[in-house]
Amino acid sequence: MSKDPYVTLGVSRTASQDDIKAAYRKLAKSLHPDLHPDDPEKQAAFQAVTAAHDLLRDPEKRRRFDAGEIDSSGQERAQAYHRQYAGHEDASAFTEGFARQGYGRGYGPGFGGKADDNLQDLFSDFFGQRARAGMRPKPAAKGADLRYEIEVDFLDAARGAKRKVTMSDGAFIEIAIPAGVRDGQTLRLRGKGAPGTGPAPAGDALVTVTVKPHPIFTREGDDIALDLPITLDEAVLGARVSVPTISGKLTMTIPEGASSGRRLRLKGKGIQRGTTTGDQVVRLKIVLPKEIDDDIREIAERWRAVSDFDPRADMETKVC
Repeated sequence: MSKDPYVTLGVSRTASQDDIKAAYRKLAKSLHPDLHPDDPEKQAAFQAVTAAHDLLRDPEKRRRFDAGEIDSSGQERAQAYHRQYAGHEDASAFTEGFARQGYGRGYGPGFGGKADDNLQDLFSDFFGQRARAGMRPKPAAKGADLRYEIEVDFLDAARGAKRKVTMSDGAFIEIAIPAGVRDGQTLRLRGKGAPGTGPAPAGDALVTVTVKPHPIFTREGDDIALDLPITLDEAVLGARVSVPTISGKLTMTIPEGASSGRRLRLKGKGIQRGTTTGDQVVRLKIVLPKEIDDDIREIAERWRAVSDFDPRADMETKVC
């Protein structure tokens, strides 16, 4: 694939960060090594796409790449003297071209010898120093941090789990998802980023976690919230009912005369983080059958005939 990260991701140089992220996600899903375990070309393309995204998603790296200060791998570009003739152990190629253009003519013995010999010595010394300077090892610098994304189920985020992440080089690494991790939280894996130069350590891998929504549970801080449907008789007479929690089912008491919207609390059944644990908040919701039979209708009619209860009375006083 192209070494230009814009071309690799298929976006323009003026693309927004959202456009870059969307293009990366689309390509990563189609090229992921899990889908092509025996296709080295697809795996190489996946690595290239990931590397391009790592560079362009960082505003400072993107600015420096656009300015020509770093290359597509994030490395510093060669300095100005690393051009056509820089780095030659002998400068014959340069001095011959230099002489052909006429720059070595007109120097006599007063310059210290024959023109060609003097130029050869002069530029050999000059470029020899540059070459030696260019071959010096780069100063030690910590490797760049690399960014990844992982999607986990709600219960795995609540209870903790182990998951595999595909690195930019196609290798897999197993990471521990800590119990109570939040949607959008970033986990840092020390030393799993780009290699450093010289004796400097590698950078870190930064893994951003996206938590999938759950069909019945929602999170409120460290509490878990749940809407619990109950029948009319359970609300009127009270009952013992089974309630799901993130750690399994348990039995809870519905008090007599419970109304829809009432909140009951199950202590210690929420998210555990360190030494603290949240609760599970159960919101009651009275649900009637889809088909109202004669018995229910008769009960309701008798109630309406004798009751003066108005559940909306407080609303009227507050409005007035």
